[in-house]
Amino acid sequence: MIVVEQVTKYFGRFQALKDISFEINKGEIVGFLGQNGAGKTTIMRILTSYLPVTSGKVTIAGKEVSKNSLAIRKKIGYLPETPPLYSNMTVRDYLKFAAQLKNVPVKQQRIQIDKVIESCSLQSVQRKTIDILSRGYKQRVGIAQAIINDPQVLILDEPTIGLDPVQIIQVRNLIKSLEYERTVILSTHILSEIQQIAQRVLIIKSGEIIVNETLENLVKEFGTNLEDIFLRLHSVKEN
Repeated sequence: MIVVEQVTKYFGRFQALKDISFEINKGEIVGFLGQNGAGKTTIMRILTSYLPVTSGKVTIAGKEVSKNSLAIRKKIGYLPETPPLYSNMTVRDYLKFAAQLKNVPVKQQRIQIDKVIESCSLQSVQRKTIDILSRGYKQRVGIAQAIINDPQVLILDEPTIGLDPVQIIQVRNLIKSLEYERTVILSTHILSEIQQIAQRVLIIKSGEIIVNETLENLVKEFGTNLEDIFLRLHSVKEN
């Protein structure tokens, strides 16, 4: 589904990504784990075609992103770290607006809006304006707009940042419910996020992929404490 081949990205003289390569299969939930500034958001923006690569190649569903950016965007749902919400709109009106932006056919718009409202448990707030919603509900609305066009790939950049413990659990459960329906890439610096949601882990440090492994295999090798796994792997790579 997603193939990243020897991708490097420079911002001026700063090298944000260093010759990274990985593949993600259809239906997988994959976690990008790394400290702030490691390069997670840069990868997300390249995958969504918001940023070009300096060198290398990204292919999604058989199409090269740099040559088919408009076609690729139709296959992708994206939730950036700050959800692109319009606070003066009601949830339902905003989702209709998102459906129109993403070229959902007019006859399908109401069906898709009802579908994502149910999937994201927004029934009780669908007629409310977004500005009065809790941060947890705003994140749900952000995910709803990301899947309104029924994308094959869903990319989530720090989806639970700033949420309280109850809201974190709710959003995690929502993401987990999307398993097998679509390929999900989850960027986070929170260790427990990966353990609760992902099937496979990509750990990035200073723009380089230092680990690409299933969570099951990591646990078999290092034990169940993901924090210990993370610290030990970092120590190994530094040595």
